[in-house]
Amino acid sequence: MTTAYRRLLLKLSGEGLAGEDGYGIHPGLIAAIAEQIREVHDLGVQVSLVIGGGNIIRGMTAAAQGMDRAQADYMGMLASVINAMALQDALEKAGVATRVQTAIEIAQVAEPYIRRRAIRHLEKGRIVIFAAGTGNPYFTTDTAAALRAAEIHADIVMKATQVDGVYNADPSKDTNAVRYDELGFTEALQRDLRFMDQTAIALCRENNLPIIVFDMGVRGNIAKAVRGEKVGTIVREDAAN
Repeated sequence: MTTAYRRLLLKLSGEGLAGEDGYGIHPGLIAAIAEQIREVHDLGVQVSLVIGGGNIIRGMTAAAQGMDRAQADYMGMLASVINAMALQDALEKAGVATRVQTAIEIAQVAEPYIRRRAIRHLEKGRIVIFAAGTGNPYFTTDTAAALRAAEIHADIVMKATQVDGVYNADPSKDTNAVRYDELGFTEALQRDLRFMDQTAIALCRENNLPIIVFDMGVRGNIAKAVRGEKVGTIVREDAAN
């Protein structure tokens, strides 16, 4: 089957692993996510992931409550490693060879991030999960996703959310909010649309790396996007504007 993308990076939030509890890891939910990822992998697409740690701790939230920001961010990086290990376990139970690479060295549980090794894993048909963000405080996992996608020459960044795309206002608060089918990078930055942080959006713009923002809760959405079907909002080069 023909696919629209050869290599993708999927950005998952830590909160997406928690389910209705809002914290921790929900085994049934993570197994369902792994199954969706396996379906895309089976199409012959090279799949990499960046995962957050917000279901365990959010650095910015902890900092707002009085914790040192750098310390809190490092704790968040370690939380993302826990999530990556859980997702690796679920993917391998689904029959897909998976490697976790971390920006913070934890040799007992994962490989260190090495760009060329990551690319080689992808070429060999393994899924690669990038954990621990960029390895630096003050940078979000959105920025880590944009950075890793650029480094491995991904064709697309797929941002999994709990809404069906990018809106001009928060649809949970504004019933008149309008969803974009397509959006330019510059407009997204100028309007300060918060589907990703601005550093991540700017990095994608600089590297001509399109972003698809979609609802992960709808089963099959990843595969549909990979096949080139319209899913969510695509954010890309501004020529169309």
